[in-house]
Amino acid sequence: MDLHTTPRRLVSSGSPLEPEIGFSRAVRHGPYVSVAGTAPIAPDGTTTAPGDVYAQTVRCLDIAEAALREAGARLEDVVRTRVLLTDATAWREAARAHGERFAAVRPACTFMEVSRFIDPAWLVEIEVDAVVVDHSAPDMIGW
Repeated sequence: MDLHTTPRRLVSSGSPLEPEIGFSRAVRHGPYVSVAGTAPIAPDGTTTAPGDVYAQTVRCLDIAEAALREAGARLEDVVRTRVLLTDATAWREAARAHGERFAAVRPACTFMEVSRFIDPAWLVEIEVDAVVVDHSAPDMIGW
């Protein structure tokens, strides 16, 4: 597959900030899918579960999973996640939510502490990278 001729597919969250900032919720280019930093934003635009790291992480993962699916990927295609927290001591609550989705997939994962997010009520953001495998193609490992 020639990635230079493969069209980029942009996945929008519908946020009015996407054109202003110049970003997409996710981008697929060939087999690669990257989901941008995903905040715990409820459907009505408010912050999901203020003060609850676990519930906010679940919401971030819900949004990221929907973006993956729209890009033609599945959780099983995820190869890397990044969990950004405003308080690293709360990592186990975020890890519990992450483990509920990825225990069988086990992507490379990094937990990081950041000083804050755009909205101070956000306690966590998630980034996700995936590679969509064509299971009909021969396995190239060892060639």
